[in-house]
Amino acid sequence: MNATETWFTGLLQEQGVALSPLQLQQFQTYYELLVEWNEKMNLTGITEREAVYEKHFYDSVTLSFFVKMDKVSSLADIGSGAGFPSLPLKICFPHLNITIVDSLNKRIQFLQHVVQSLGLQNVQCVHGRAEDIARLANHRDAYDVVTARAVARLSGLNELCLPFVRKGGVFAAMKGSDPAEEANESKRSMIELKAKLTSVEHLKLPFEQSDRHILLMEKLGATPVKYPRKAGLPLKQPIM
Repeated sequence: MNATETWFTGLLQEQGVALSPLQLQQFQTYYELLVEWNEKMNLTGITEREAVYEKHFYDSVTLSFFVKMDKVSSLADIGSGAGFPSLPLKICFPHLNITIVDSLNKRIQFLQHVVQSLGLQNVQCVHGRAEDIARLANHRDAYDVVTARAVARLSGLNELCLPFVRKGGVFAAMKGSDPAEEANESKRSMIELKAKLTSVEHLKLPFEQSDRHILLMEKLGATPVKYPRKAGLPLKQPIM
């Protein structure tokens, strides 16, 4: 085990997340594929090993510090990019049924390759706009947990993500610096989309010490028929 893996496993163990040798190898393979494919397409500006483990892998798994993953069956990751936070969570919690939605087909191809290379089961990679996919019966009001990491401001993001959450489920918006202003401006969108903010969790990355916030919202009822609006509108004209 190298130095990066030592601190990574140690910090996760402190939070009750234990990694087997197989899971550590899956993270290593994921890192190698990320760097390899990043030379052909823009997946991340971060490629140094320790930085990837801290700012992508560890940061993704922090969601499990505030949401009990052993109680979660299905998780959807909207605008996943290079697979964060869903694939690190899947590696740590193999029982999860994961759906990844991304609008760029090249990224979906990368994610499918990672899933296959890591031998991950029950991971569905869906190419399409969130506004369109959320209209499909098998995705609408369907997931225990829906998450998005550093995707868009909350007033627009709520309309992209909340339609995927089942009644009683959770939307976890993973943010960087203090999201108080975003939370305030998104109050109407929460009401419209049948959700309420239940908590805002704060942590710092272990080495960089940069702030991270996770806003947790509970879905109170089925998504109103008119949402989400057509592709592009939620971010161009957010519910305010």
